[in-house]
Amino acid sequence: MMRSLLWAETYKLFKQERTWYAVVAIFIIEVIVLIGAYYQGSNIIDILLDNLKESFYFEGELLNGNLLIYLILNSMWFNFPLILMIVISGLLTTEYKDNTLQAILLQPVSKRKLIQAKYIIATLFTVAMVLFLCVSAFALSYLFFGFGDLVVYLDELNFFTHQEARNRLISAFIAGMFPMVFYSLSSLTIAVFLKDTLKTWIVSVLFLIISNVLLKFDFKVSVLNRFFFAKLNDTWQYFFLYEIPHLKIWVNCLVLSLYIAALSFIGIRTFIKNDIG
Repeated sequence: MMRSLLWAETYKLFKQERTWYAVVAIFIIEVIVLIGAYYQGSNIIDILLDNLKESFYFEGELLNGNLLIYLILNSMWFNFPLILMIVISGLLTTEYKDNTLQAILLQPVSKRKLIQAKYIIATLFTVAMVLFLCVSAFALSYLFFGFGDLVVYLDELNFFTHQEARNRLISAFIAGMFPMVFYSLSSLTIAVFLKDTLKTWIVSVLFLIISNVLLKFDFKVSVLNRFFFAKLNDTWQYFFLYEIPHLKIWVNCLVLSLYIAALSFIGIRTFIKNDIG
């Protein structure tokens, strides 16, 4: 039964127009970044290097594919998770709106397996979309801007050779999957509680905004500053420090996985207990 439910949820997901709009929107964001870099490339480099050009002479093209991929990665702060939340929440809110859940549950279908299938498909779709962002970012950036060393400013200015930059960028995309899955499943859990499409979107956007604000907030408590979910959303950025804190990255991903499991548990339990209506 679970296999049939997974196929059904996959079909419904890709039947939604908003799913294809999301794919197009992600592609458009990438194109806008590339066009902006093409026409404003010197300004981007000036911002990164600031006053260093007064003291150092830089040889070679610093505006290259690796820098563009890094800029596209920064869509993971808000644009990318927002798009995912809108699409994923529709897995449930659309069925509430169309009153199709009642018809589905009139069949010999387990409520538990039904909602579990939605969470599984939401997770797989999110991972697939991150991979799509990764592959398209590498393909477009290298095609139009070529290869080169990567310069990134995180507390200090760091330079990475092309090969090292490529490996760090790939690793960053992999680490970025965890917060993206967290946000996707949070929107699905919100949909379990609110049921209404518009309300779910508003609360999901508010949740995303608050999470980004709390990322910079000092809780004055070391445990919260270290393990509160909002503090883990920038884990992918650690790959662009000169010395990569591998242990911290692994711990952050593990803790995010626990948050994801907790969100899923809450959503599934609530859906099972609630009346469909």
